[in-house]
Amino acid sequence: MENKRVVITGMGIISPVGNDIPTFWNNLINGYCGIDYINDFPTENLPVRIAGKIKDFHPEDYDMDKPFVRKQDLFTQYGMAAAWQAVKQSGLVSEGEGKNIDPFRFGVYVGSGIGGFEVQYRETAKMIDDPSGQWISPLFIPTMISNIAAGHIAIKHHAEGPCLDIVTACATSSHCLGEAFRAIRHGYADAIIAGGCENATIPLGIAGFANAKALSRAEDPKYASLPFNLNRKGFVMGDGSGILVLEEYEHAVARGATILGEMVGYGNTCDAYHPTAPRPDGSTQAKSISLALEEAGFDEKKDNLYINAHGTGTHLNDVAETTAYKVALGDFAYKAHISSIKSMTGHMFGAAGAAEAIATVLALKEGIIPPTINLDCPDPECDLDYTPNVALKSDITLGISDSLGFGGHNACVAFRRYE
Repeated sequence: MENKRVVITGMGIISPVGNDIPTFWNNLINGYCGIDYINDFPTENLPVRIAGKIKDFHPEDYDMDKPFVRKQDLFTQYGMAAAWQAVKQSGLVSEGEGKNIDPFRFGVYVGSGIGGFEVQYRETAKMIDDPSGQWISPLFIPTMISNIAAGHIAIKHHAEGPCLDIVTACATSSHCLGEAFRAIRHGYADAIIAGGCENATIPLGIAGFANAKALSRAEDPKYASLPFNLNRKGFVMGDGSGILVLEEYEHAVARGATILGEMVGYGNTCDAYHPTAPRPDGSTQAKSISLALEEAGFDEKKDNLYINAHGTGTHLNDVAETTAYKVALGDFAYKAHISSIKSMTGHMFGAAGAAEAIATVLALKEGIIPPTINLDCPDPECDLDYTPNVALKSDITLGISDSLGFGGHNACVAFRRYE
């Protein structure tokens, strides 16, 4: 079977640093930190009071009506908003006037690491107060399940082809992109709306991650998410959604679509080591990177490589990830440009990989590497070029984004600048 080319024709974002692509990108390259004090629920009794929350989000701006919004968890609303942006930019229409894609060849691969966490929290509290369950919402199940965002996106855009919700914790949306890439590459779809969405910053989420010793307890929100910094003390929670429209190249060209970049590789491995800690020797993480680079046709002599790191700001992750780059790339690891946008967005969990893939595509397109902000005290164990503090102009030719999730899930996606 001949492998088909896969290009990006649309992108959408809801993030702590912007709710549209231009704002998101402008804030990233200018080192704007979207992490702040939480102000939408009481935090005085919680161990952590900061997060990368979504600001100025108005669902009606993304063609959602009030009855729909009233019934849906925010994770679905974020996913719907980012998908609306991405599909609108792509110009794909699957029914009626202007139809340019067969709906049975139009898919949705959108996942969430946790799903309707806020709905689950609220309805569980009702059940504890009244064990009869009579006050539990009849919409509880279909708003809580993690696949419902993908379902609603498919309904909205009349996408009747393959529809999957991949759940691999923090690697969720990278796996969604990778599996969508394969589906198109091998001929099972012409276009797929792919990515992830998350709204996990609720009291229960904070308590759970904090008690697992994973969260930074920094008091200053602007100096809290510190990837590769010796002063790092854990990750900072973030919410939002990242969505890309992946499309078969010939299909995109035939309809005159604007092509934003090309997806060229994907690697998928498992640490098979520990439920939460990464494999220390970096071997399995490195394998996912190597697989993506091999499929992308990486050439050390010709390629200027950018790596959008998982870079959570936990001690174990950042050291293991640095080791993985060295295992995968050898001495070339010291020549690669690397950065972690989590220093500005916080960790968007199931949406992180897609948001970071968008940043990678934009870095290739614009020739600018977003910085790792607040990298004022580099960890000697993290001794690669992590683009400290200030964006860098560079004529990069290949970009990869890797994601590591609880359960040992590793994903790496690769992109090239479209010529």
